[in-house]
Amino acid sequence: MTIPIFSFAAGNAPVLVTIPHAGTALAPGMVSRMTELGVTLPDTDWYMEKLYSSCVDLDIGMIRANYSRYVVDLNRGADDATLYPGRPKTGLVPDLTFDGKAIYNEGHAPDEEEIAERRRLYWQPYHDAVQEELDRLKKRWGWAILWDGHSIKTEVPRLFEGKLPDLNFGTNDGVSCAGTLIKSVMDVPELGNSYSTILNGRFKGGYTTRHYGQPQHGIHAIQLEKAQSVYLESEDAPWPIDERKTKKIRETIGALLRQAVLWRPEG
Repeated sequence: MTIPIFSFAAGNAPVLVTIPHAGTALAPGMVSRMTELGVTLPDTDWYMEKLYSSCVDLDIGMIRANYSRYVVDLNRGADDATLYPGRPKTGLVPDLTFDGKAIYNEGHAPDEEEIAERRRLYWQPYHDAVQEELDRLKKRWGWAILWDGHSIKTEVPRLFEGKLPDLNFGTNDGVSCAGTLIKSVMDVPELGNSYSTILNGRFKGGYTTRHYGQPQHGIHAIQLEKAQSVYLESEDAPWPIDERKTKKIRETIGALLRQAVLWRPEG
């Protein structure tokens, strides 16, 4: 049976949650070409549906990619432009893990023709759906908010120094959303002393945040990158979930999203 490119549940709130890196499906023929490490998909954003289960109660729509970021990274531009100058580039179609280890057996990484095909088959339909839903919400409300949900290991020396804060908010240095929106989100009491937070630190937002976040045109975008230590027992395979931690961060994310739903543009 063919696996859909993404799963979509529509909502009526002015917020759309996108989850581009939780998928684990692989393109036909990939497994036999991949390394033993590569097929375990170590850079997956694990259990995101659990963390964002409050979307149902808040009537927030969600688009969740079903294919792995190793097929194509939906949070990179179609032109594969560098997002963070001076840092290792993880790529539109990566051939290395975040730790710099090979995803494919020698000589089996995708060539330019295959990359173009994956972009056509997997990347384009996802982004067409995101744009269509944002347009629908904006038509209904006069504005729309895109919330791009991610998670990553707390320590990835190849990509950043030291340990990440628990919750890393990105608004492309304030360009992708109204200041009143991100302030209202980050002021929720539920954050309190429970989690360390940062705005526009190591993660300022990827392609999704930077491309769709155009507040001057009524579309606001926020990326939330969570350190996986806030909900996993271990950040190594098989990535066991900690139910107590997960319940707490799920409730916190729900509070953040609720604030986004309640926010109204000025004027």
